[in-house]
Amino acid sequence: MSTKQRSGCPINLSLELLGDRWTLLIIRDLAFGGKKHFREFLQSDEGISSRTLAERLQTLQDEGIVSRHDDPAHRLKVVYRLTEAGMDVLPLLIELGVWGSEHRRADDDLARFAKRLKAGGSKAIERRKNALRAEQA
Repeated sequence: MSTKQRSGCPINLSLELLGDRWTLLIIRDLAFGGKKHFREFLQSDEGISSRTLAERLQTLQDEGIVSRHDDPAHRLKVVYRLTEAGMDVLPLLIELGVWGSEHRRADDDLARFAKRLKAGGSKAIERRKNALRAEQA
């Protein structure tokens, strides 16, 4: 996946990195799904291919959204984590979740989760970021 910049427009720059379906779903799984290993991402309901997943994870690493670390519990595995820049995508994901809840046929539990996060505002986002930071420590 190329992140070649076509213009200096901030919306364009964001979309060039985050604008495909898979990238935001990987960030979602890291932020809200508790996933951190390659195989866990493959098990998501949306059915990403291993090749696409590997490409997106590499791009996210290259762009400083995700970091990759050796798994201390298993020598042959790596752990993916959101960086601070990756965590800053959380408000966008919450807004997408709320929009999808209101305009699409979303799962009721997931819709309530998105609406609860939005209702909590910046404090809820900061609590989630702090929880992610604590998991990484």
